[in-house]
Amino acid sequence: MGGKFISIAIDGPSGAGKSSLAKNLAEKLGFAYLDTGALYRAVGLYIAENNGGYYNTDKLANLVIDVIYENGVQKVFLNGDDVSGKIRENHVSKYASDVSKINKVREFLLKIQRETAEKNNVVMDGRDIGTVVFPNAELKIFVTASPEVRAKRRYDELLQNEQNADYQQVLNGINERDHRDTNRVESPLRKADDALFFDNSNITREQQFEIVKKWFEEKVKN
Repeated sequence: MGGKFISIAIDGPSGAGKSSLAKNLAEKLGFAYLDTGALYRAVGLYIAENNGGYYNTDKLANLVIDVIYENGVQKVFLNGDDVSGKIRENHVSKYASDVSKINKVREFLLKIQRETAEKNNVVMDGRDIGTVVFPNAELKIFVTASPEVRAKRRYDELLQNEQNADYQQVLNGINERDHRDTNRVESPLRKADDALFFDNSNITREQQFEIVKKWFEEKVKN
């Protein structure tokens, strides 16, 4: 693969399984993994706990976000506190989507993302990785699933984490998030022109990994 660091960009809507795919791919390839959505969730959590202070973007100077890997597991720290669990709480999703519309927030987090890729072979997932963060990524993938399938996955995840959840509320949240993400002015969710596309509504994680592994071997490894 040469001496150049390789970037793999995985985009798609909320609940499409981007993170699971990216983590699996990174582990199998020996690449670093960065869940970019976790960065926005960290900023969103800060907003949720500080009464909407993000409207004053000068407050970004007070934020320190660190990504640390423990036994291959990504941990996110906000101003020194491990918030890896808290950022996954359902109410944080809306704040994460809201802050993702703000250009200064995106610029703030873009620096963290690109610095990671300058030092590592990396797999990143999000909503604008192939279109904005790494437009020259060696491999771009856009993965999706039906809203109902994505809502069920999210619902099951919340229950597994012993959080209260209502399927209809989760589905409504998925649909609202899709609308916000695809219609926002700054870096809307869309498939990059050269991204490879698949719908994983009816395939297993193992099957989707085999699809992506084949694409990697065809486009990058060779």
